[in-house]
Amino acid sequence: MKLLIVDDHPIVRSGLRRLLLNVAHVEITEAANGQEAIAAYKEQRPDLVILDLNLPGIGGLEVLSRLRIENPKVRVLAVSMHDNPLYVARVLEAGACGYVSKSVPPDQLLEAVRRVAAGLTYIEHEIAQEMALWQVRGTSDPLKQLSPRDLEILRLLADGSSLTEIAETIGLSYKTVANHCTQLKAKLATPRTADLIRLAISYGLSSQLSLSE
Repeated sequence: MKLLIVDDHPIVRSGLRRLLLNVAHVEITEAANGQEAIAAYKEQRPDLVILDLNLPGIGGLEVLSRLRIENPKVRVLAVSMHDNPLYVARVLEAGACGYVSKSVPPDQLLEAVRRVAAGLTYIEHEIAQEMALWQVRGTSDPLKQLSPRDLEILRLLADGSSLTEIAETIGLSYKTVANHCTQLKAKLATPRTADLIRLAISYGLSSQLSLSE
C-alpha cells in the first residue's frame, strides 16, 4: 500500500512514519505543505493520503479539493487538532473519507488507516459520538452552506492573512477574494470581517490556534 503523509511538522511526519511501518507492505511518501502534497500525489498516486488540515499557505481543505479534481476517488484521512462536530461534518462533506484528531490513540489511527484504505469511512470514536449527539439535538450548522473554498478563505483570515495574501495563496484575483468575503458575511450574518475571524477560530479553522495548543 502506498501512503502519502502531509504535515508541516517533521516530528509529526516522523512519528506517523514509525507507527505506519507496523502495517505490512507500506510505501510512504512525505509532504510538508500543500504544494508538495499535490505534486507528490500526481507523481506517486498513493492509495491513501493522510492529510493535516492545518497547513501553512494552501490549507488542508484546499488541498483536499484539488486532489479530488485530480482524482475524484482519492482516499483521504483528515487529521486535525480540532474535533468540533460541525467542522468535522463539513470536512467529510468536502470529500474526506475519514477524520481523526491528533490526540487519537495509535491503535485507532491504524484502524482508521486500514478502514479508509479499504474503501470504508472512519470517524474517531469520540468525535462520532459528538456528531451523533449533535444530530439528535438538532443543532444548526452555520458552516453547512459553505464550500471548501469558503472555508479555506475563512481559515486564512483567521490566520491573519490579508485579502491580497489570500488571493496569492489560493490563486484567485483580489476582487474574487473580496467578493467571497462579502458573500461569507451575508451567509453567516456577520457584518464585519472581525466577526468572520472569531467564527473561524471558534470552529477550529485557524492553524495558528493549533500551534499554540
